[in-house]
Amino acid sequence: MDWSRFWFWSWSWFWSLAAGLLVAHVLQRFCFPFFWKDLLFLSKVIRYGARLELFKLTARVQTVLDRFVDQAQRIPDKPFIICEGSVHSYRDVDLRSNRLANAFLQQQRGPQRGSCVALFMSNEADFVSAWFGLAKLGCSVAFLNINIRSKKSLLHCFDCCGARTLLIGSDLLECLDGVLPSLLENNIQVWTMRSHCEHPQVHTLPDRIAAASDEPVPADLRAASSLKTPTLYIFTSGTTGLPKAAVITHLQSLKAAGGFWAFGATERDVIYIPLPLYHSAASLIGIGGTIELGATCVLKKKFSASQFWTDCRKYEVTIFQYIGELCRYLCNQPKTEMERDHRVRMGVGNGLRQDVWREFLSRFGDIKMCEVYGSTEGNLCFMNHVGRIGVVGRSNFFYRLLFKYDLVKYDMVKDEPVKDPQGFCQRVKQGETGLLLAKVSALSPFFGYAGNKQLTEKKLLRNVFVKGDVYFNTGDLMAEDQDGFICFRDRVGDTFRWKGENVATTEVTEILGQVDFIQEVNVFGVEVPGHEGRAGMAALTVRPQFTFDGHKLLEHALRDLPPYARPLFVRIQEVMEMTSTFKQQKFQLVQSGFNPSTISDPLYVLDYQQNSYIPLTEQIYQSIICGERKL
Repeated sequence: MDWSRFWFWSWSWFWSLAAGLLVAHVLQRFCFPFFWKDLLFLSKVIRYGARLELFKLTARVQTVLDRFVDQAQRIPDKPFIICEGSVHSYRDVDLRSNRLANAFLQQQRGPQRGSCVALFMSNEADFVSAWFGLAKLGCSVAFLNINIRSKKSLLHCFDCCGARTLLIGSDLLECLDGVLPSLLENNIQVWTMRSHCEHPQVHTLPDRIAAASDEPVPADLRAASSLKTPTLYIFTSGTTGLPKAAVITHLQSLKAAGGFWAFGATERDVIYIPLPLYHSAASLIGIGGTIELGATCVLKKKFSASQFWTDCRKYEVTIFQYIGELCRYLCNQPKTEMERDHRVRMGVGNGLRQDVWREFLSRFGDIKMCEVYGSTEGNLCFMNHVGRIGVVGRSNFFYRLLFKYDLVKYDMVKDEPVKDPQGFCQRVKQGETGLLLAKVSALSPFFGYAGNKQLTEKKLLRNVFVKGDVYFNTGDLMAEDQDGFICFRDRVGDTFRWKGENVATTEVTEILGQVDFIQEVNVFGVEVPGHEGRAGMAALTVRPQFTFDGHKLLEHALRDLPPYARPLFVRIQEVMEMTSTFKQQKFQLVQSGFNPSTISDPLYVLDYQQNSYIPLTEQIYQSIICGERKL
């Protein structure tokens, strides 16, 4: 053998291979810089999705509750929920939920398998115990927004989901004093987590829980045979009208529970949840994600910017949930020497503005902010697993194969998608802003709203690109750049977001229209510098022979609207502007904002100190713009 030739060819092959790998690496870094991150993330998504698909081949689905019961057996002594300084292990919550389930089983008129129970509770460990205890009985649970206090809205919530039982938290009983008679008249059984109640028809639960067994109720009661079985109802102020009960199936719950894991969280993480549990972010992603990991969560009763970092240090928090407004509040706090002294490595949430994002990282350290895009009832989710500032998610060729979505041209003036001569929607070009539509399919189903097929159908667009296709209308304007990063631009229709809540303009319009001096009212949201979302504004016309009364208007809003839905600004018009299709004109009003120097109509601003809507002067306007006046 010619060894010299052998070694020559060996070295040639080695150096060729090395050069090829180097070139491939360079090409990957410059042409496909996110290849490995995308591959890792998609592999996780596919693995998790495959697990859910396997449930379709079996007679039983492993639900989030089943996963919790398994974790309670596997890690019984591990802290599950830390709330108000109290530590509740997986075993503690499991046993207490067993007692609650057994307490209801002993009641002749108690909730039964297949019935729906409404939960009206603040953030506390018993929220989760009640949720799981009722689920162990085979009940679906409706999470009521605790800001909803009006009789009409609450009764509407019960009608939507068919709940005939209400469980009230111990700290919220007085909030419903004016509504309780109506609930009882409608044969709704009312229970409270308070040990003593003077109202004879309101039943107390703690005494019954204390006397009940902590043995598990039969597992057959909670068994689910289909991923599409409804398990929760979460109320959302969608595009129109009163609160709507979004149907949450086991499929949606399980998908949400995988969020933290997909972002790289582990069982060693401690997750801080300052968001309300009646929203899907805290309950489905937060609690469900904690259970999926077998991790620990710190449940905050109410978000406090001044206590946030103290809590993070005290409980060694590594991940926190947020909405954009929350991060802005933290950035507005006075700087301290301790604000970078923490173990937080990741934030998971939505609605974070670019400027706040950059300031947050600059002040509080290298924290990976993972934006999640998706609505409670929607069938599409984007996840910014790369951590790129200012984007809500990332897409690529493989993602589009799994999840079908499109951005279509939208006419802001006419408030509708742009159609071609054949009546089909038109896709926008890369980088252009368009309305986000998500295709409805077996892989991405849309379950709609309970008790209202008309509203469910209203969220769907049919014959979008070809006859027979069906898409979910997100109501959001988005843009996708050449690298596949997706940015949120705006909301369309009759909804805007303020203080982390969706405000349905038609509901606010209906309530304000009851004021005697108002002839017509048009509610919309306007941008305020330095604030997330849009602040509520009501353009209204005054009835003949009447005058505008700011005190009376605020009194009415205080009584019938939650704080986030009360208009901050009022604009008095002589004639209400209409579109060519006889809809109220919002686009021009939104664009003109609330600047008194450029608007000739009289403007007013909400003033809690004077308990009225007062004239919006140039001085007040400047104090709002500069951030001196709190909204």
